[in-house]
Amino acid sequence: MKTEEIRGLSERQLRQSLEDNRQELFNLRFQIATRKIKNHQRIPVVKRDIARIMTALRERELMRQYAGIELEPEFESVAPTEEAPRRGLLGRLGRGRK
Repeated sequence: MKTEEIRGLSERQLRQSLEDNRQELFNLRFQIATRKIKNHQRIPVVKRDIARIMTALRERELMRQYAGIELEPEFESVAPTEEAPRRGLLGRLGRGRK
């Protein structure tokens, strides 16, 4: 997927494409590990696509944050997802006790 194609997609399409590419990368790695395929040349292409999509999403986020530019209005209200608790604090609590 080329950069021009990625920039032409909506944010929802980008997130769906990102999820699809991550799933494809997982499947490729799994197939190589189980010796179903030996040709692993698709892995760098998929990883590059993932990086391009993540870059485009980050560019849009920064444009919204700093320039106040909204590239596409979001018509649906999406409830914010809760972030998982950070593991760093949990790991520190148990230190020093024996």
